[in-house]
Amino acid sequence: MKELTEYEEYERKRYEINLKHLAAGVRFIDLKAAYIDESVIIGKGTTIYPGAILEGNTKIGENCLIGQNSRIVDSEIGNETEIQSSVILESKVGNNTTIGPFAYMRPNSALGDHVKLGDFVEIKNSSMSNGSKASHLTYIGDSDVGENVNLGCGVVFVNYDGKNKHRSIVKDNAFLGCNVNVISPVTIEEGAYIAAGTTVTSDVPKGALCIGRVREKRIEGWTAKRGLLNKKK
Repeated sequence: MKELTEYEEYERKRYEINLKHLAAGVRFIDLKAAYIDESVIIGKGTTIYPGAILEGNTKIGENCLIGQNSRIVDSEIGNETEIQSSVILESKVGNNTTIGPFAYMRPNSALGDHVKLGDFVEIKNSSMSNGSKASHLTYIGDSDVGENVNLGCGVVFVNYDGKNKHRSIVKDNAFLGCNVNVISPVTIEEGAYIAAGTTVTSDVPKGALCIGRVREKRIEGWTAKRGLLNKKK
């Protein structure tokens, strides 16, 4: 019965915390389904969806949307930012930024204003400045990304050589196409363009095109000779 009493006390206190935020102008889709530490600060007009968990020294700005099953720990979120089903740990997010669904911000990461961190994007110990975007399926590790940079689907910052972590820099207005590997440490200068499928192993000059692909080869009739199209089931 002791456990039940402790649980009831926890639920009572949690509900009181949510009521205080409600009275201060925070909106809840389900008042009983949000888990907010007493130390958390939430701005007026922000909407909290069911299953949201806000912990530690977290500060949420005004008019934000914290989507279902999002977890934010010891982080600062700017105004009018939307977070959908994502995890943010010990990081900072600017204004008018969108995160998720299913994004992961690991400690010591920072996003500027009007940034997009899309589905299945992970960022660790890195920064992305104003207007930059990584829309999906990207890993940004130990790197600094400038303003208005596009990181295409499947971009990977290869920061670990098996012994040490290395850091890369991508400067303003650069464009990284799909399935680009950045082998740190490298610097991609302002306005550089990295073609899809390229592995970058050295610095890229300002405004340059970097392209590195294996030359295509076509062998006619190859599948038929091996019977690959007529396999017995």
